[in-house]
Amino acid sequence: MISTLGQVAPDVLHDLAVRNGVCVRPVLSRMTDTTTGEQSVIPIPCGSTQHRQCPPCADRARKLRMQQCREGWHRDDEIPVDDQVQDLPAASVDEASDEPGNEDEDQVDDDESARRIRSTRRRRDAPDLPRVPMENRTVGTTFTGANGQTYRPSMFLTLTLPSYGKVRPDGTPADPESYDYHRAAMDALHFPKVVDRFWQNLRRCAGYKVQYFATVEAQRRLAPHLHAAVRGVIPRQTVKDVAAATYAQLWWPPCDTPVYVGDDLPRWDELAGRFADPVNGTPLPTWDEALDAIGDDPAATPAHVVKLGTQLNYQGIIGTAADKVGKAIGYLTKYLAKSIADTYGDDDEITTPQAIHLDRLHREVRWLPCSPTCSNWLRFGVQPQGAEAGMRPGWCSSKAHDRHHLGLGGRRVLVSRQWTGKTLTEHKADRAEVVRQTLAAAGVDMHDTDRCAASESLEDGTPRFIWEPVDRANDDDLPTWHGLMTRGINERIRWRTDYDQAKRAGPSGDHTHSATDHEPANTAA
Repeated sequence: MISTLGQVAPDVLHDLAVRNGVCVRPVLSRMTDTTTGEQSVIPIPCGSTQHRQCPPCADRARKLRMQQCREGWHRDDEIPVDDQVQDLPAASVDEASDEPGNEDEDQVDDDESARRIRSTRRRRDAPDLPRVPMENRTVGTTFTGANGQTYRPSMFLTLTLPSYGKVRPDGTPADPESYDYHRAAMDALHFPKVVDRFWQNLRRCAGYKVQYFATVEAQRRLAPHLHAAVRGVIPRQTVKDVAAATYAQLWWPPCDTPVYVGDDLPRWDELAGRFADPVNGTPLPTWDEALDAIGDDPAATPAHVVKLGTQLNYQGIIGTAADKVGKAIGYLTKYLAKSIADTYGDDDEITTPQAIHLDRLHREVRWLPCSPTCSNWLRFGVQPQGAEAGMRPGWCSSKAHDRHHLGLGGRRVLVSRQWTGKTLTEHKADRAEVVRQTLAAAGVDMHDTDRCAASESLEDGTPRFIWEPVDRANDDDLPTWHGLMTRGINERIRWRTDYDQAKRAGPSGDHTHSATDHEPANTAA
């Protein structure tokens, strides 16, 4: 146990906190018990999913995703309709929660599809795909082996993007001058669109409601690719055909050659309420006007087309092969706690060619438009949708443009509607229940973990506990970071010791003391 703060250096305390699973950057919140008037400052874990920000929180988030993946991969029963969780759109790829989305399986390529419907004729360079009758099922079919045993296999898929130029083993371009950074950046910015289209096409060709748990990470060349656990099996050639025929067209104004460069950028006209040319004052076309200029000409070409690469990895996995399933899940979630830019390791591990490649790709991503509302459209002579004064190219608020994401501004985890039928909150509750049952079986009296929950109410319906953010400027009773870490480490050590003893004791063990200290300090939140 740590008892004397002065004897522990900050960096050592940080390492101890990480080793014991204590959040190193907790958010402080003041909790007031309205029945007693007692107030207390409680540290709440930051909940980051990135190792560079908070390793303990990122590790917990990763383990939670591993449980979610395992629970839904080889299930053999259908989820009742009332318990289904909506699909998370592939256009929202990130590390956030499983809040319901609204995926339209028949969406068209144009972002303005509600107003502009283009031809559904497929591109000539993309093969046609069959559309087979759809079965109302999400589980895979069973197969009987020669030994008479019945199997229900599933798949592990890896999808990649095409080549932008030859690369060396370290992931850097063999010829940086000819490497297509523009296409690489545009593909990264709109990778979710082609992933979304792939699942739509696969469902149509598989003939059942394909369910998946997928993660997005970066290859050595920093291009995003997708790992996916897929329930059921589909013929290998069908999967390859679907990948080859999948594309996503971007019907946007041209964004390959900037109209304005340097400091000579469009100016905001206060009277007109729009951007104008810095030289002659001509108003820039609005987003709708720019789309209207494209017209419905059949000869019009999209601003960009995202396609999948030819490299595709396909593995069949049997649910009873625990070792293989565990290894696949570990590989699937291996890099969830790392940003795209962490592919090469820490700053002291990156070679000079890798640093140059990363900087060059980031520069391209930073200045290309990510959405109709992106301020980078000003570089290309188009006023962004919802334009307002103060917009500047290169300063779009989307995290897709920053160095850590390199184009992937959305979710890093994609979970389909009927994978488990649970939210991440419900999966977290399941994990907590395992601990509760283990302690109860060993005779440990564990207090209610929701005793300070914001949802707990009094008889008149008013909340018993009120949570408020702390005022760091005026609150004098706030604990120091050293104090928070010391308390958190001591609590974790006690919890782990008691929990390990409970596991060893089992149902028949003589381990009957109070388990008040088993509760994390943030449980009430």
